Order: sequence, then C-alpha cells, then structure tokens
Amino acid sequence: MIVSVERLTKTFGTFKAVDDITFSLQPGEIVGLVGPNGAGKTTTIHMMLGLISPSAGTIRIFGKEVEKDREDVLQRLNFTSPYMAFPMRLTVLENLAVYARIYKVPDPLARITGLLERFGIGHLKNKPVSRLSSGENTRVALCKGFLNDPELLLLDEPSAYLDPQAAIQVREILLGLQRLRGTTIVYASHNMREVQRACNRVIFLNHGRIIASGTAIEVTREILRENREVPALEEVFVHIAQRRRHEVISH
Repeated sequence: MIVSVERLTKTFGTFKAVDDITFSLQPGEIVGLVGPNGAGKTTTIHMMLGLISPSAGTIRIFGKEVEKDREDVLQRLNFTSPYMAFPMRLTVLENLAVYARIYKVPDPLARITGLLERFGIGHLKNKPVSRLSSGENTRVALCKGFLNDPELLLLDEPSAYLDPQAAIQVREILLGLQRLRGTTIVYASHNMREVQRACNRVIFLNHGRIIASGTAIEVTREILRENREVPALEEVFVHIAQRRRHEVISH
C-alpha cells in the first residue's frame, strides 16, 4: 500500500474542510480526487504533503507517518499544479535545476532536457518563465513533477490552461510515463472527461466528505442511483453541483 489515510479531518475555525475521510492507494493506481469547489480536494493534498497539519486522523505514505517522516516521504513523491509560482526571472532550465538539486536528481541536465523534450517544450529551456504562456507554464510544472522519478505523484488540475488538443497530448504523455515507471498518481481535477479516461478509480468529495468511491461506472451508479451501462462523471458532477446550490438556497 502506497497511501493510507485514516479518519482524516481538517477544520479552520468552525469550518470543516475535510470531514473524517478514509481511503488508500495501491501501487500503480491512478485515482481521481474530484468534487465541486470547496469539496476538500486541495486541503487533502496539502495535508498529504505536510503543508498543513490534520486536526484529526493519520496519513501514512510509503508506510511512514507524514508528520514524523516528512523529509523522507517528500523525497519519494512529487506534486505539481499549473498554479505554481516559479521565480519569474529565472529561465525554465534554471527553475527546474533548482528543483533537481532539492530532489538530489543525478545527472540533472540530462533529466531536465529529456522531460522538456517529452512534454514538447525543449525549445523553451532558456526562456524566462515570465515570458511563458499559461499552457507552457503548465507543461513546465508537469516536468517538475516527474523530475525525481516519483513513486507517488500528486496532480492538482494538471490540464488547466491547456487547449483540448494539448490536454489530450499531455494526458497521453502522463499515462505513458505512468506505465513506464509504475507511478501511483492522485489526479485532482474538475475535468471529468480527463478523470474518466485516465483514472482507474474515483474518490468523489462533497462538503469535505467522501460520498462515493470506486470505478467511474460504480460512482455514476451510486450517485445518480441509476443502473447505467456507461460512466457519466460529467453528469454526476453537474448533479452534485446543482444539489449544493439547492442546499445553499434552502438555507
């Protein structure tokens, strides 16, 4: 087991961002962590990274408690998000070289060059980050995510800012690297089509709680309460979002 989360809770004052959730990840799984804004996805990832402490519950990654062995755990995983703020004056290569040093990557130039080429941005290596488009910045962030050949990769909205064609291309690169390395991936996203195509399993959060977990078709049937033959995560997402709006109006 790569990840074991037991009764994880996080409160901010009177607000319960994550509410007593339990799940686990097996080696090589790609698990979608999905739900509307405010469902608890990013808070859960931040606790897995040790950036914030749980109010209750435990997180074990690689058999180690994140709170006690954070440095060892972080060397074996990685995190990426298109919302990461790279130092703007540094070039793409310089930025990735900093992270390569943090992760103690052997032969960092070769590793960085290979990833830049794989994600189709080799020609940008000497360009300052300040001059990148949003889509280019997303690809740089993904390169950062694979720098240390992580056993566990946490992805937060990995296809944000990418046009549909680029999103498909990046998804195929991700899946290719995952198959090659056997990487376990947590895929937090609002893009239900991407999640449905990429993920073996889905954990659906709402108001900080897990309301459904399983394959895309199992989650579809559980939340829509219909015996569907094909998964429909977009419809599930809309259904939950509409239910939340009704809850807000009724209160």
